[in-house]
Amino acid sequence: MSVDQTRGRSTDHLAHVVMIAGAAALGGFLFGYDTSVINGAVQAIQENFAVGAALTGVTVAAALLGSAVGAAIAGGIADRLGRTRVMQVAAVLFIISAIGSALPFSIWDLAWWRIVGGVAVGIASMIGPAYIAEVAPAEYRGRLGSLQQLAIVLGIAVSQLVNYALAAAAGGSASAQLGPLATWQWMLAVEAVPALIYLILATVIPESPRYLVSAGKSDLARKVLSGIESTDPDEKIAEIREALGGEHKPRLSDLRGRFGLLPIVWVGMAIAALQQFVGINVIFYYSSSLWQSVGVEESNSLLLSLFTSIVNIIGTIVAIALVDKIGRKPLLVMGSVGMTIALAVTGWAFSYAEVVDGEANLPFVWGAVALTSASVFVFCFAASWGVVMWVLLGEMFPIRIRAAALAVGTATNWVANWLVTVTFPSMNSWNLPATYFIYSAFALISVFFVVRYLKETKGRSLEEMGT
Repeated sequence: MSVDQTRGRSTDHLAHVVMIAGAAALGGFLFGYDTSVINGAVQAIQENFAVGAALTGVTVAAALLGSAVGAAIAGGIADRLGRTRVMQVAAVLFIISAIGSALPFSIWDLAWWRIVGGVAVGIASMIGPAYIAEVAPAEYRGRLGSLQQLAIVLGIAVSQLVNYALAAAAGGSASAQLGPLATWQWMLAVEAVPALIYLILATVIPESPRYLVSAGKSDLARKVLSGIESTDPDEKIAEIREALGGEHKPRLSDLRGRFGLLPIVWVGMAIAALQQFVGINVIFYYSSSLWQSVGVEESNSLLLSLFTSIVNIIGTIVAIALVDKIGRKPLLVMGSVGMTIALAVTGWAFSYAEVVDGEANLPFVWGAVALTSASVFVFCFAASWGVVMWVLLGEMFPIRIRAAALAVGTATNWVANWLVTVTFPSMNSWNLPATYFIYSAFALISVFFVVRYLKETKGRSLEEMGT
């Protein structure tokens, strides 16, 4: 075979892998869409069911616990039924949740459907990185794994645009009627459309060759490998079998080791928790106050939401460009240093704020400083930890325990997300600047943790992990 033919065949394989990785990443899009779309409907839901802010908050946050459950159970299902079958389960749950959330009888009914959607989000957040890592060639695995996070931030941005468009069509109110349903009901129902597309794509993309080999379906694995790898399929199957440890069937008990779990599992859990403990999900809790302090009207909510999404998307694109070039560890370290400084500056700026009835009033100069440093933080996070954590969780574990360990790591991420979300209001009431300094301290801790405990995975095959 000539050099040009080999190069052409490799390009064909890469194009095929990009398409199937993109299809799997649609679960990430739904992840971002589902967790963000509710924000545009919160006030209308509160008015419709005549409930207070506390009960509304519980209803919204219920999805986070559902996500932890979904992530925890996804690994076992993926090892028993296969990666694509789990995607199909998540897609069906997304559809059911979208329809149920749009047609609730009470606030408790809505909370239940939010939990179902949360389970779907948790499953999708686990299975996307696992599947992409298992079909991607080593030299492109970082960039292809980054599609998950890109899809998440795109899902967030699209949900905001959909909410804005629907509210605008109804005269600017999420409570107004739009045909047979209220606008907020349409906001939640629209998610069923991308969920249906996800279900169709999950039905047609090939199963992970690593799963097929573990399930004793080597002929099917050979066929899939011939379409995604330029190497000899039989050699790759032999590598996978050796990495699996013969005929061993994956079990959760395989994660047991010193101090309860294997060291690599503890590292993965720590990476997953640190990604949330820097406070990414509450950094813009006072976004409205910050924008108002620099002269932007509160009513311009689309600008407030989209600005953060755009910064997030730009940072994610930077990470995709760099993750396979400079490696995972350098990107995480640079991001952590940037986040440490940005969060400390944000805390310093908030020391000049006066918090009254949930509004942080800052002088113009300090409002501009806080807004800039918070935006720098979002960029640093998106360009490093936002992407790299998902890439690492999908690739860092030995193949024999990957699905189960990834499930534990992803569940840890969701529990940490929930802890930060529920503790922020109390911490904020206690001492607002100190809260951001604590998040800055976690960012600093992440620098030392990555340098000390994380092994670089750039350019290594999945079968080499754990060696």
